[in-house]
Amino acid sequence: MTPSHKHRIARRFDAASGYDAAARVQRIAAGHLAQRIERACPPPGPKRILEVGCGTGFLTGHLRLLYPTARIVATDIAPGMLDQTRARFRDDPHITYHLMDAEQPDLTGPFDLICSSMAAQWFVARRDTIGRLAALLSPAGVLALSTLCEGSFAQWRGHYAALDLPCPMAAYPDLATLEQDWPQTGRGTWTRETIVEVPQSALTFVRELRAIGADVPVPTHDARAEGLRRVLKRADSDATFSVNYNIAFGIFRRTPHSGVFVTGTDTGVGKTLVSAVLARAWDASYWKPLQSGIADEPADTSSVATLAGLPPARLHPPAGVYAASLSPEDAAACEGEVIDPDRIVMPHDPSGRPMIVEGAGGVMVPISPDFLMLDLMERLALPVVVVARSTLGTINHTLLSLAMLRQRNIPVMGVILNGPENACARSAIERHGKVRILAEFPMLEDVNAPAIAQLAHRVPRWETLRHPTA
Repeated sequence: MTPSHKHRIARRFDAASGYDAAARVQRIAAGHLAQRIERACPPPGPKRILEVGCGTGFLTGHLRLLYPTARIVATDIAPGMLDQTRARFRDDPHITYHLMDAEQPDLTGPFDLICSSMAAQWFVARRDTIGRLAALLSPAGVLALSTLCEGSFAQWRGHYAALDLPCPMAAYPDLATLEQDWPQTGRGTWTRETIVEVPQSALTFVRELRAIGADVPVPTHDARAEGLRRVLKRADSDATFSVNYNIAFGIFRRTPHSGVFVTGTDTGVGKTLVSAVLARAWDASYWKPLQSGIADEPADTSSVATLAGLPPARLHPPAGVYAASLSPEDAAACEGEVIDPDRIVMPHDPSGRPMIVEGAGGVMVPISPDFLMLDLMERLALPVVVVARSTLGTINHTLLSLAMLRQRNIPVMGVILNGPENACARSAIERHGKVRILAEFPMLEDVNAPAIAQLAHRVPRWETLRHPTA
């Protein structure tokens, strides 16, 4: 889809007559999306809501019933649609209206809830648009979407295929593609439902598409009347003509914080070095939740501060510091303590920079009797960067770490390999781990600030790392 094609569609929606009577599936989809929103945003619910592509107000009505005191900004690219919603809720002082292209949002956040029912299939650049909308969310805010997905209109498409005619309908994404569209600032999932319509005839179906303004063919389609007539004749020969709408429902929640959790496949693989590189490359802040081993070597916080050149304001003190070079659980036990996981709370960083959180050891390192490093990663809800050696044995260790993270549905931003270049190991980790290699760092003769600055150039820019793998 091109921008000009999208605006052609907007004009068709703007001119659509009889929308409410013909848009039965859109009405049902709005209700189903509202049910998911209610589960994602329980009482007291969101205070400020942005609705994208409000149409004539199907979803708006549900939002008003669910959250009667919330302030709703209803937007649409079609002025006529926006006017119909305004007329429907003319007496509601908590709803304002704004003409807006969702792909170029011009409103100021944050919003506690951003939602859109059956508009995302018209986005030209879906992934970028979802990223822009998610950026308007408040911390822990929710983005809720529904869109047509793969398999929609299968029977109708089949009639075109049987006649060897190109179908004018767009191709819709599958759930795996949609999953890749979530930004790295939170976590989201997609589910699918199928709604089956049984119009009086194939011609009724076409007329109702026209009535709701959804009859614009793909730009490359050669719309010839005789082709449509042949399809209609063939469709009406079916004993029962039906149309399936496969609808994907997506719920995304922004994490309260922005950043990454740096873990390793083992101790001593270079997590602190990588943390310093990331802090330098992304102009980030740094936090080591639990520090052990200070009897044997300098604390990681002071090392990162020196290597990355971080000022004190961008360094956050650990929740626990222990002398012994052991797991946090055992190091604390040596000092007669048991770590309380509830006291490990992400520090507030008013700068708005991403936070580099460095773990201790690997994903299965124990923190307390019933709490592992993996549990802390899940609680902090940050995407993970896995640091691994490049040498023999790394494939097994890295794939096991990735498997544990995915078992908990913790997003993985990527892997960084430390050591001599190893093309076989890199390839195996990428293929079997289904993960990207963010960077490969060589062995350093001297680990110092200039060397860290050089390695920082090997790391992708923060703003480009928006799509961790599930």
